[in-house]
Parts: sequence; structure tokens; C-alpha cells
Amino acid sequence: MQNWLFDVRSRPFLLLAALFIIMSVLVNAKVTAEFDLAAITYFQENAGNHSLDLAMWIITEIGAVWWLVLFSLVILIIRKTRRVGLILLLTLVAGTIAAGYIKGYVVDSPRPNLEFLGTELPFEVGQDTFVLGTEGSFPSGHATRAASFALIIGYVLSQRFPRGCYLIWIFPMLESISRVYVLQHYPMDVIGGTVFGILFAGVLGKKLKLFEYFKKSQA
Repeated sequence: MQNWLFDVRSRPFLLLAALFIIMSVLVNAKVTAEFDLAAITYFQENAGNHSLDLAMWIITEIGAVWWLVLFSLVILIIRKTRRVGLILLLTLVAGTIAAGYIKGYVVDSPRPNLEFLGTELPFEVGQDTFVLGTEGSFPSGHATRAASFALIIGYVLSQRFPRGCYLIWIFPMLESISRVYVLQHYPMDVIGGTVFGILFAGVLGKKLKLFEYFKKSQA
């Protein structure tokens, strides 16, 4: 079992919180604006591979709040994984709201305003969630949810698959790349969202005693 959960007085929390605050300050001060614009412009100019464009669109849509909430509800129904489902659901919803509040009221970072020049997609790319009608870019809600999902599910799988559980982190990596690829976020947005998602899920998982799942599964 991996020690991925932590409380607010722990070293991981302090390090992640400090990192997120520093990133927020840099983004708000536009220090990273040139890097962000150069990166997202590169993706805009190099889109056009039909298979890759569709793959990135599918991945980015999987990170929408509805699909992850649906997954949470499914495992919530199953008695053996009910605690995991409930904690995952609360983490996803609360994390989405918290990220939305930060991007709407704390960090001044407008969303990218570039046209996707790649393959015509089956449906319009879903925008990130926002709170109370506010729109912003940092941190990415999709990246926040993907990182929270990976931490919660990876932690649960870590007892049975102590090495394989790390493969779950491929999901937030691909989700982050896809959000930049489809021009919905800048690189700093998804990096910040990933840090925030880990921070949020690590603390909430500890507070809600996710580790109790192992005791029940052994009973």
C-alpha cells in the first residue's frame, strides 16, 4: 500500500501548497504568458493528424466532470467499494468547485482564444467547468479531476498492485496534454491543476479515512 495520503501539517502538503501558490502568483503576474502562448501556438500549428486529433478529443472529453462522477456512482453502488466511491465523488465535485473558484475569483488568467485548426471533431470540445458564471484558465478543472482520480484509485489499487498502480498516472498526463492540444488550456493551467488535484485528493482522502477500505476488504 502506497503512502499517498497526507494531512495539512505534513511535509507533502506544505511542499505542494507552496508550489501551487508560487505557480498561481507567476500566472497571475503574467510571468509565464510568453511560454504558455508559444506552447499552445505550437499545438495549433501542428494539429491535423486525423487519428491523433480524435484521440486527443476523446481523452479530453473523458475528463469531463459527468463521466468521472458517473464512474464514482457506479462504484458507490457496489457495497465492497462504497467508501471509495463516496470519497471519489466528494473529491471530484469539491475539487471542481474549488478549482472553479480559484480560476474565477483568485487568479486572473483568461482562457485561450485560439481556433482549433485540426480535424473537424464530431462535437464541440467541452469547455472546462466554471463556478457562478465565471470563466478562467488556471487551474484546469480537467487536470484537477484527473489527478484526484488517479490518486484515489491508484491508492486503492496499491495494495494489490504495488508497482502497477503507478500506471494510473498515465491518465492525468494524457488528460493534461489533451487539454493543451485542443487549445482549451495553457501548459501552466494543466500543471497547476495536477498539483492542485493531488493536494486536494491527498488531504481529503486522509480526512475521510480512505485507508479504512483496506481494513474492510481484509475482513
